[in-house]
Amino acid sequence: MTLDSIGGPSGAWLIAAVALGVAELAAPGLFLVFLAIAAAMTGVALLALPALPVAAQLVSFAAWSGVAVLVGRRWYRDYPVESSDMLLNDRSARLVGTIVVVDTPIVDGAGRVKVGDGGWPARGPDAAAGERLRVVAVEDGVVLVDRPDGE
Repeated sequence: MTLDSIGGPSGAWLIAAVALGVAELAAPGLFLVFLAIAAAMTGVALLALPALPVAAQLVSFAAWSGVAVLVGRRWYRDYPVESSDMLLNDRSARLVGTIVVVDTPIVDGAGRVKVGDGGWPARGPDAAAGERLRVVAVEDGVVLVDRPDGE
């Protein structure tokens, strides 16, 4: 199969656009879509200017990539994606308010607590292993704990 059988360089860029679009669907991260748009725009430009040198095609792709990213950033700034769970990707913020069990006794303000199936370093009031505490904050990967209300 040669470039001429798939529409020349224009066809190659359009196939690249489709491949990048499929890759975006397979591994969503909202970046490959901008490259797909740039490849499609370069392919369309080659329909009008079929003799465009490879260097100019690459410059076109780079320029359209930049334009697509800037337009996409502006779009997502002006129309943010609403979520029913604002802490979806903020694991440490999700811990605030959680009751945890002291794993390694907290002595002189430092110890470890069990969170789910893992352990986190903790700072808070002295507490014996097995004692239940409430997470009040997370700072630099350290869980700040305190006694639950009423205890």
